[in-house]
Amino acid sequence: MARDVRSWDESDVRIRPNKKGSRPRTKDRPAHDDAVIGRIITVDRGRYTAILDEDTANERIVIAARARELRRSPVVPGDFVGLVGNTTGAPDTLARLVRIEERRTLLRRSADDTDPVERVVVANADQLVVVVAAANPEPRTGFIDRALAAAYDAGIEPVLCVTKTDIRDPGPLLENYRHLDMHVLTSKSIGAGSSGIDARSADGASARLEEGAILALRRLLAGRVSVVLGHSGVGKSTLVNALTGAQRATGGVNAVTGRGRHTSSSALALRVEDAPPGTWIIDTPGIRSFGLALVDPANILESFPDLVEGSAECPRGCRHTADSPGCALDAWVRRPEADASGVARLASLRRLFGAEAKAEDKELGSV
Repeated sequence: MARDVRSWDESDVRIRPNKKGSRPRTKDRPAHDDAVIGRIITVDRGRYTAILDEDTANERIVIAARARELRRSPVVPGDFVGLVGNTTGAPDTLARLVRIEERRTLLRRSADDTDPVERVVVANADQLVVVVAAANPEPRTGFIDRALAAAYDAGIEPVLCVTKTDIRDPGPLLENYRHLDMHVLTSKSIGAGSSGIDARSADGASARLEEGAILALRRLLAGRVSVVLGHSGVGKSTLVNALTGAQRATGGVNAVTGRGRHTSSSALALRVEDAPPGTWIIDTPGIRSFGLALVDPANILESFPDLVEGSAECPRGCRHTADSPGCALDAWVRRPEADASGVARLASLRRLFGAEAKAEDKELGSV
């Protein structure tokens, strides 16, 4: 009896269907050409609040969840994003955030000067309003210098606002920054019972700010996106409330530690009242540290324009620290015609460069 001889090929192989679905996996993602663009105004526990069709009759607020492919991409207030799905803004609806549009500017920080992890603060801001109190809590030039360095690095215009000037003259503090080409504003608390000690008056009501300071700041913010940055207790939320009509919580200063109490728990973009379209102010939670591990060292020096000219005489590759051989900045700040604040400014610069050098050494040591 003859045997049936048959040749086998791959077509004879039967594929058992996948119980979880038969669609092949692919890395290709849809382009989402139909996505509508919105501005993120706040982020809260995995939900993103965006405003769509801004300044039109169809303007609406939409809540969205982030698509899985963006789970490692930070989305922050100020971001423009692409949204698909239900973008009507109707109650109990949820859109899907599928794309982050290109950012014009990006303000970022690290937890400290040796932490390489990027922490994005806001996107697409035009101005950084650094708020410090003339007293209680005590102003820290180191914090101001760090914020200025981050602003220059991000391409954002800095503004310095000093509050609580009714209890201390801000002159000595501002002397450190009179060489900088930036706007400087001051404000004080007014009203019956206002002590100026914190953001509240003696009877527990929120203190009011002088109208002239609010008008000056409103003019400066017109038509721009500004982010407010400062320690807790300096009066950030009081300023924001006065400019926007919002009711952001305000708080005082701990009598024992001298530090402000956290009142803002998340960054929030708000429209400025009586201002042109596109005028937004982003209130951020009070922060205790502003690491510069991600800032270009060249931009740190640029935030000290009164010292840049003197650095031209430094040897190539000078790190401008106290032990840098041949650093010309010591002689520069001690010239007969030099400003009295020069020595303190150089010390502040060196603190920042010293921290940057430590961060670099840590990175090299981990390779």
